[in-house]
Amino acid sequence: MTAAAPDQSGPSPLTAVAAFGDFNTINYCSLLDLPRVADGHRIGAEPDSTLESCRAEITDGAARRTVTVGPLAFDADPNLRPYDYVGVVPDGVGVQQSMFNDQTECTRTITFADGIRLNLTVADVAEASTATTRCREADGAVSGVFEALTGNKVGRLEFAERSWGRVAPCALLDVHDLDAPSGPETRPTAGLSGHSCIRGKVSFRLSSGRTAADGTQEPLAGRQVGVIISGAFCTVDTTQPSPGEPGRTEKAEISVVETAGTAGAGTCAAARVAATSILPRLPQPEKP
Repeated sequence: MTAAAPDQSGPSPLTAVAAFGDFNTINYCSLLDLPRVADGHRIGAEPDSTLESCRAEITDGAARRTVTVGPLAFDADPNLRPYDYVGVVPDGVGVQQSMFNDQTECTRTITFADGIRLNLTVADVAEASTATTRCREADGAVSGVFEALTGNKVGRLEFAERSWGRVAPCALLDVHDLDAPSGPETRPTAGLSGHSCIRGKVSFRLSSGRTAADGTQEPLAGRQVGVIISGAFCTVDTTQPSPGEPGRTEKAEISVVETAGTAGAGTCAAARVAATSILPRLPQPEKP
C-alpha cells in the first residue's frame, strides 16, 4: 500500500500583488485607521489621498504629527532593521523599523512575501514628541493596514476623463525628444505605483491632492510652470484642477538630476527641454 502524501495545504504567503491588486488604483487612505492611530488625540488635517500615499495630521497639545501610509517600494533600504511587532502578522509578511530620521520620525515597513514593502511614517511637525509616542502611533497604523487587508477593505481610486491618473508616464518618456536630456541609450523604468517613471537623468511623476505648483511661475509649453532647484535636481512642475474633485489638484513633476554635483542653470535647461516634450502630451483641461 502506498502511503498518502502529507497534506501540505495551508496559508499562502501574502504577496503585495495579492494584497492590493492593481497598484495603479490603490486608495491609500482606505488603509489608514486614523482614530486607531490617534488613540484619543485630536485629528487635525483630514486624510489627503495622493496617487501613491495617504497623509493625515494628529494634534497632541502643542505638538502636531503627520501620519503617512505609502508609498510602495521594492529597492534595498540599508536603514531597515528587524523589529518585533507585537500584533498578528499575515503569513509570509514581516514588519521592520527604519533608522532614517529616527530623532523626529518613526517609520515602520510592512514587507510582503514578494519583497514589495509598504512604508508607514509618523513624523513631528511642530513641537517634538517622544519616540515612544511616535512609534506607538506607527504601530497603530500597521495594525490598521493589516485589518484593512484581512477584511477586504482596500479601496480603489477612480479617475475621471482627462485625469492625469490615467496617464502612463513611461509612454511619455519613451520618445526621441528626450534622448539628449535623459542620456544616451537610456530606457524608461516604471515606478511600482504606475504613476512615475525614470529614464536616465529624467524622472516624471504624477500626483494629486490639496497641493499647488512650486517655484517662480513662468510660461512653458502652453502652461504655467514652477522651476525649482533642490540639491542635485532641477524640477519643473505644473498643476491642473483635479477633474470631478473640487478643491483638489493634480501635479506633474519633471526632474533632471545633475550627476556631477549641484543642479544649476544647465540642469534646469535640460529640465525645460524635457518638460517641453512631455507637457503638451498630457490631457488638457476641458474648456469652459
